[in-house]
Amino acid sequence: MKVFEISLLVFLINNINLDKSYSKIGNFIDSAMIKNPKFKKLHEKNTYKNYCFCSFYPLEKSRIYRKKSNYTIKIRTIDKEIANFFNEKLLNHYDNNIKALTSSIRIINKKPIEKIYSITPTIIKTEEGYWKNNTTLEEFERRLKENLIKKYNLINDTNINEKFTLYSTIEFKNRKPIAIVYKNNKILGDKISINITGNKIAQELAYMSLGTGILEMNARGAGYVNAKII
Repeated sequence: MKVFEISLLVFLINNINLDKSYSKIGNFIDSAMIKNPKFKKLHEKNTYKNYCFCSFYPLEKSRIYRKKSNYTIKIRTIDKEIANFFNEKLLNHYDNNIKALTSSIRIINKKPIEKIYSITPTIIKTEEGYWKNNTTLEEFERRLKENLIKKYNLINDTNINEKFTLYSTIEFKNRKPIAIVYKNNKILGDKISINITGNKIAQELAYMSLGTGILEMNARGAGYVNAKII
């Protein structure tokens, strides 16, 4: 397994608020994918997409990304074909809000990971809304681990033994929920930091998460993480 990272320099046609940036970037990527029959099927299928992305960089203190300015978007995936498609086809692609100017690709080398930590909010979808109002920390932790295992099993066509310790500690970094806008609705999430154990499969899942994201809505900008290397 390899994690590919595409760095996309983009030009903004309109102002974009931070909480709406995830949906605007997601729509930009989608509009390129639907032009390709294979990736159009992936876009429309209810399955893990195996890529994730962060919002524009550098961050604007005003929380508004300014039109006629350039920013960088980083997209990651564990699928080489998707990585090459993004690197080649997003170049010079544009929609009503974003135009890509340049693109580059690299492989994130696998190294022992001490922790992974959120760059974009992590999302758990429940019928009642924000998870802290409706479920327990134990349920959050269970779904976090199960989500990574399901992604790993699907990617590798395997069924790993689930009796292992993924992490030693988990810390929530935000004092109040963080909102992202999806289909004109605000969805609340959290930024977390997870200390990964030295267990072999835990390390595999942590490395994979750099390319797939953690928990849900990764193809909508949620769950993008970075790693601190040992």
